[in-house]
Amino acid sequence: MIAPGDEYLLTRAASPQFGKSITVRVIRERTDRRTYHGWTWIEVYQLDARGDAVDRRELYVMPAGLIRACPTRQAPPSGPGGAGR
Repeated sequence: MIAPGDEYLLTRAASPQFGKSITVRVIRERTDRRTYHGWTWIEVYQLDARGDAVDRRELYVMPAGLIRACPTRQAPPSGPGGAGR
């Protein structure tokens, strides 16, 4: 299931349009649009190398080809020696 906030690496496995892979954060899946079996529309933010949103896009993809991305942002350290010290 594609959920808001999920981050994915999109490659040719998701759609032929991704000759150059991109990383995205899901806004929502567009279930109101009819598609071919095995495909879906998603609204996403395209992310740069730091994990910042640089563009908002609607993409037609195969969910089976989505690769879950490692989170690009990490919470600040907490506890001894961390934030709040």
